[in-house]
Amino acid sequence: MIRNSLVRLLLVLAGLTAAFATPAYAVVELNINKGNVQPMPIAITDLLSNDGLGAQISGVIAADLQRSGLFAPVNKQAFIEKISNPDSTPRFPDWTAINAQALVTGRVTQDGGRLRAEFRLWDTFGNSQMIGQQFYAQPDNWRRVAHIIADAIYEKITGEKGYFDTRVVFVAESGPKTARKTQLGIMDQDGANVRMLTDGSDLVLTPRFSPSRQEVTYMSFANQQPRVYLLQLQTGQREIVGNFPGMTFSPRFSPDGQRVIMSLQQEGNANIYTMDLRSRTTTRLTSTTAIDTSPSYSPDGTQVAFESDRGGKQQIYVMNADGSNQRRISFGDGSYSTPVWSPRGDLIAFTKQSGGSFSIGVMKTDGSGERLLTTGFHNEGPTWAPNGRVIMFFREPAGSSGPQLYSIDLTGYNEQKIPTPGFASDPAWSPLLE
Repeated sequence: MIRNSLVRLLLVLAGLTAAFATPAYAVVELNINKGNVQPMPIAITDLLSNDGLGAQISGVIAADLQRSGLFAPVNKQAFIEKISNPDSTPRFPDWTAINAQALVTGRVTQDGGRLRAEFRLWDTFGNSQMIGQQFYAQPDNWRRVAHIIADAIYEKITGEKGYFDTRVVFVAESGPKTARKTQLGIMDQDGANVRMLTDGSDLVLTPRFSPSRQEVTYMSFANQQPRVYLLQLQTGQREIVGNFPGMTFSPRFSPDGQRVIMSLQQEGNANIYTMDLRSRTTTRLTSTTAIDTSPSYSPDGTQVAFESDRGGKQQIYVMNADGSNQRRISFGDGSYSTPVWSPRGDLIAFTKQSGGSFSIGVMKTDGSGERLLTTGFHNEGPTWAPNGRVIMFFREPAGSSGPQLYSIDLTGYNEQKIPTPGFASDPAWSPLLE
């Protein structure tokens, strides 16, 4: 079961008093739409506290920003000014001297049993405060507070929403390949706070987050029967989406969370269906003798991308949400699978197999502008961060014992390994938490 503290979490976002603010003479900006972005030097001081928690929070903030590839935290040993009062204006020349274009200061205190975290973001070359906020939360949610602060900094400087206050559900794998044990796992996007959601007694595959509720859908082989399940993250309650005569797989929620779209296999072929979660009525969208699978809605819910071998090998197709106007959009060499629509609606991520290797790539929604971001022995299963800037996937290198999770941004330059306790596959990124 996920952290009960997430339910209890109280975040109060407020601008700090105007008496502490300074006029903005310059604005630090980072153009993240270039092909190869030069990371911005940023100084992140330890948030002042009596118990060392402030330094831990600052460490998570710095790690989040650095992992994005857009920021380069300045080594603390280079700091000239020692911040003793975060309410005071810093000595800007001390920070510009070490080329810190932005500065983060703040404090952490305990207030009536709650954690109070304050921070300020400064434009060092403009001699101005860019933002000042404070948050209240339960003390055991300090890491989440750090992620929220990192999101605020990211958004202020880049102009785009952050993605740090999110979680990832994935398939945790252990044991030898001939007797692999799988469990549903959930963790923060940086690999912290891992929790198992299933006990490993049944094979589990393709977990996906609901966009509107604290639940996931996934496929399980409980009692040797492949079925699609809904799992309530807060209560641990599990229910079968529906009883179908054949195999059900690749479930995914609609953008409003009211429907599940999936593939049903019957008599050697597979077609795509939707189920209304309120009425439990199903609607068939494709009707072929091929294998149609891996459906993914566009963020506005009007279209669906899916993979099909109706043309002889796996390719990506797009259709209207009612199943009409089915058309192929991938025409490159090799085969294409696992299409996933970007939250921004402008791109579709995919897995491409060609020449004995697997690539994670993106293309425009009409199939043009294909770009491969990373290529290896076995890469698969892309999932988007909620801001549409970063993709997570799993990789199993040649000769390895099992898969691991990685992330890469749209430039293709910033690839990061995501730490997990053991082998991991099939990641699915959550929306921003509320």
